[in-house]
Amino acid sequence: MPLRLALAQINPTVGDIEGNLHLLDETALSLRPLAPDLIAFPELVVTGYPPEDLLHYGRFLQEAEEGIDRLAARHPDLRLLVGMPLREGGELFNAAVLLYGGRRLHAYRKCTLPNYGVFDEKRYFRPGRLCPVYSLGQWRIGVNICEDIWTPHGVPEIQARAGAQILVNISSSPYHAGKGKERAALIRHRAREHGVFLAYVNLIGGQDELVFDGDSLVFEPDGSLIAQGKKFETDTIVVDLEPIPVHARGREPEDPFVQPRYEEIDEIVDELRPEAIDLGPLEDRAKPNLTPRVAARSPAEEEEIYGALVLGTRDYVRKNGFREAVIGLSGGIDSALTATIASDALGPQAVHGLTMPSPYTSETSLRGVYELTRRLGISLTSMSIEGLLASYLAALRPTLGSGPLGITEENLQARIRGNLLMAFSNARGWLVLATGNKSELAVGYCTLYGDMAGGFAVIKDVPKELIYRLARWRNGNARPGTEPIPEETMMLPPSAELRPDQKDSDTLPPYPILDEILEARIEREESPEALVSRGFDAETVRRVYAWIDGNEYKRRQAPPGVKITPRAFGRDRRYPITNRYRPRQDPPAPGT
Repeated sequence: MPLRLALAQINPTVGDIEGNLHLLDETALSLRPLAPDLIAFPELVVTGYPPEDLLHYGRFLQEAEEGIDRLAARHPDLRLLVGMPLREGGELFNAAVLLYGGRRLHAYRKCTLPNYGVFDEKRYFRPGRLCPVYSLGQWRIGVNICEDIWTPHGVPEIQARAGAQILVNISSSPYHAGKGKERAALIRHRAREHGVFLAYVNLIGGQDELVFDGDSLVFEPDGSLIAQGKKFETDTIVVDLEPIPVHARGREPEDPFVQPRYEEIDEIVDELRPEAIDLGPLEDRAKPNLTPRVAARSPAEEEEIYGALVLGTRDYVRKNGFREAVIGLSGGIDSALTATIASDALGPQAVHGLTMPSPYTSETSLRGVYELTRRLGISLTSMSIEGLLASYLAALRPTLGSGPLGITEENLQARIRGNLLMAFSNARGWLVLATGNKSELAVGYCTLYGDMAGGFAVIKDVPKELIYRLARWRNGNARPGTEPIPEETMMLPPSAELRPDQKDSDTLPPYPILDEILEARIEREESPEALVSRGFDAETVRRVYAWIDGNEYKRRQAPPGVKITPRAFGRDRRYPITNRYRPRQDPPAPGT
């Protein structure tokens, strides 16, 4: 008898237990007419992911459990697999709870707890040791959670050896560029390796710096893709799985997904044990025909990243109770892209531009601001800071003297602008969206309490060269005549315009070179010598590394922003501010 499986990628909010349960309830009701035999929801969907130190509150955990019991009582005829934190005997587990018959039937406790990058689950949870295989009629179903599927010789292998024909993995896997392809390759590999159907359901939505991209997947035992969820949108997948002979195990003995992070998990593999759970017969009931799903299109990298930035911005603004946002518009590419993303995320009526020209602002920049706001259809207010700057300088002269103030005068302009933006935020209730990019933040080419001021930094994790690629992609995918970002803005040499004829290149290496060095240092932790050996100028590398190391104090005070690279500042890359260590050439590996 076929098994009808539904995967529901929904968008919860961390801490909103009642709201999240309402989403679960609505989704279950919407799927009921399709008569699914099992509906699977993402990891920790009841609390939202990651709940972090909310898990220390006993009442929070109690409300989650009370809520899940109410959900079970509302849908006694549906089998619901729901992710939630579960307390047992003074310990806390990351669990997949199976609901049926108006109650909690069973709970799988996540065995593989990630503790790297943005994850710190060992801070909160104890690992489970039992790997359930549910018998439902003639079907054998293994349930596991997120990181379990990434671990070779772990939970999925134990469940497959115990007879599982289907593995259902509930997940909250955050996005970074290229993550979707990596996940799909992994899940296809696990399906072929263990000769099972593999169904993977992922969370959707933005949570602080993280974006969850959905992209849920179902693969056949031979690695063929059956169905795929939408990216960056809520979606449900419903598939009928037909019993087939069990495939040979171990078809792909070489595991291409083994990474150093799994070494700490090897210690628990020998302790894992299968667990057989009998759920009784599978009901033979009439089911409506399913509408075939169109095969998902693989988006270009720019489209994917742009979608993540839009979703992350929308959810951060909306989930934190704001309806509108204000952006300082300079006429440069960074603020132009930020305004375009915000307009796409919130609607142009909810985005407000503020341009604050100084004596050093060019006519070209001002033209770019006016043209951008006209094309986007967002409001614009212009406030010159020339008088405010003069009053600041007059107040400082008796103390600082009459000589050139240099960087002090430059930073004053940025901080005056930051003050004005925050004044609009206070007066109108608008969230300030900062416009700095990853290249600037990495080397400290930004002003504390100035251009770094804001509640959310949309492009904080986007390197400068990628800024241009995203802008060109967005223009190239607009209807002719509706391109949002003026070509003149695209061609304008990057400049802070804080002194006469200033260019970023006066201080920084050309951005193509800078971004290559930054990627090597931040993403791959390469030594300066390794870059020099590849042809980079030694003095340029030395300066860039010194800037990175010397500006951790600035990055620690930056607003949160959407993570789109494998190693974003903040949750991913955590360095001490007070720190005298400087990287040196790594020693050769043994035997080389």
